[in-house]
Amino acid sequence: MGQCVNKCKNPTSSLGSKSGEKDAGKSHGKKGSGGGGGPKEEAKFPADVNGTKSPEVTTDTSVTTPLSDVRREEPVQDGEGLSLARIEEMFMCYKDEYEDAILEEGMERFCNDLHVDPAEFRVLVLAWKFQAATMCKFTRHEFVEGCKAIHADSVQGISQRFSAMLDECRSEENFKDLYRFTFQFGLDCGEGQRSLQRCIAIALWRLVFTLDMPPVLERWLHFLSDNPCGVRGISRDTWNMFLNFTQSVGPDLSNYSEDEAWPSLFDSFVEWENDRRRREQEQRETEGVGGNMEFTAEPEPTA
Repeated sequence: MGQCVNKCKNPTSSLGSKSGEKDAGKSHGKKGSGGGGGPKEEAKFPADVNGTKSPEVTTDTSVTTPLSDVRREEPVQDGEGLSLARIEEMFMCYKDEYEDAILEEGMERFCNDLHVDPAEFRVLVLAWKFQAATMCKFTRHEFVEGCKAIHADSVQGISQRFSAMLDECRSEENFKDLYRFTFQFGLDCGEGQRSLQRCIAIALWRLVFTLDMPPVLERWLHFLSDNPCGVRGISRDTWNMFLNFTQSVGPDLSNYSEDEAWPSLFDSFVEWENDRRRREQEQRETEGVGGNMEFTAEPEPTA
């Protein structure tokens, strides 16, 4: 892939050796003059005192690296076996040159190394776990805290966590949280958006319901695509209520009641859908009548 990505996949666990780690070996004192010398003996202090040289000695000066230095050389961990240094190093592999964040180009490389499509459901789930505020962007804080949340400090580790993340979002409460996150994720906060653009909302509805598509979804999206009401954007209230709508009305909309406090767009959708069904029924009946009127010509009598 590239030097940076390879480094990211196989991060170094240390930043190099300190000079204090090397064995200092043994050092020797100077030979004395006069006094006839004497036997070698170990001493704790230098032999040369007040200008008078002592007999030849051997001094043991081997140095033990302080425990504090050893700890500094080990990768910093968060108490759960994760290397914060490796997470930071992985972030730097994809970080933008000018901004302290992973932007579109880095996100594409990141997804490529994860073997996922940037537009697929797993990337949405990863963004949810990272609590990303904007599409196609991970800030340093989001990336580091997200990796800690899913207990991964490498590209391979993140990839291996996808299965567990998908299982996690299948529960009703977690999916509801993912669903509501998706609306905020789709907004352009820099532009101060408060509603999703209709085309963005359609794409995100398809995406967020990847694992469990409601029967009414395709007809709802068809309605929005035809846009008979001139819808320009989808509000947060409409987005949130649609999840309740799919769970309440049934596949044939038979449980829908105008007396309930649904957004007006839902009333328009139900009316549009009922009209569509009525037209289809009339067409089938017309085709059926036409089919009954068909006859087969009798063969002409032979002479």
